[in-house]
Amino acid sequence: MIFLSSNFYVFILQPECHYEDVNDYNKIHDFLLIIYNSKMTENFIIPIHETFQKTIQGEGYWAGTPVDFIRLAGCPVGCHYCDTGYADGGVGLPRQLRTFDELINELFSPRVVISGGEPFIHKQLPALINRIEATGRKVSIETSGCYWQNISPNTWVTLSPKQHISPKYPVVPQMWKRASEIKLVIETGKELEFYSKILLANNNIPVYLQPEWYSRNLALPLVLELLQEYSHYRLSVQLHKYLGVQ
Repeated sequence: MIFLSSNFYVFILQPECHYEDVNDYNKIHDFLLIIYNSKMTENFIIPIHETFQKTIQGEGYWAGTPVDFIRLAGCPVGCHYCDTGYADGGVGLPRQLRTFDELINELFSPRVVISGGEPFIHKQLPALINRIEATGRKVSIETSGCYWQNISPNTWVTLSPKQHISPKYPVVPQMWKRASEIKLVIETGKELEFYSKILLANNNIPVYLQPEWYSRNLALPLVLELLQEYSHYRLSVQLHKYLGVQ
């Protein structure tokens, strides 16, 4: 079924169709829902998990700075401690298609953090970054690094690798070179050993060790001990959670 408006075509998926799983449905849904006319770059659309404004960055290099968040929907990696709900693929999580204009019009802060989910699974990501940066704002991306797209050289990239949890999703080589900072979530203390060679090969990138939140009573002492051994690394805590802000 197809509807035509002044700005775009809309395809409605038929209810009698069958799909392999919710991720296949979402991919088909997002791909077929909108086919843009000649103004597609002005009215681009991307699936959103949630947005919130006038908060702070709680992690890594920019901790304590005012930011707005755009959380993109979808992530295949399946981290068991995911605090956004994608441990099981995100079945039933919020997923709303929104235009770039809508997202930009609600921004307040001088820096915008695009997270997920996994932002790099979305082909629209480079265009979204360009649109936000065109407003004079800085953009930070939080990624597991398992997907790659060329993005603006001005964008700050926080690489938080998850290959030790999900071997099917290794960090792509380009991402190790592109990362502005590396954030390792420490749960067992063995994470540094897993990435030791690649961290040594990319020793010009600042590394932050962050205790996993749900096991922080055990993980924080581990991190403090590791920092004694790796004194050139830094501590990252989820400051926003300690403060009780979003």
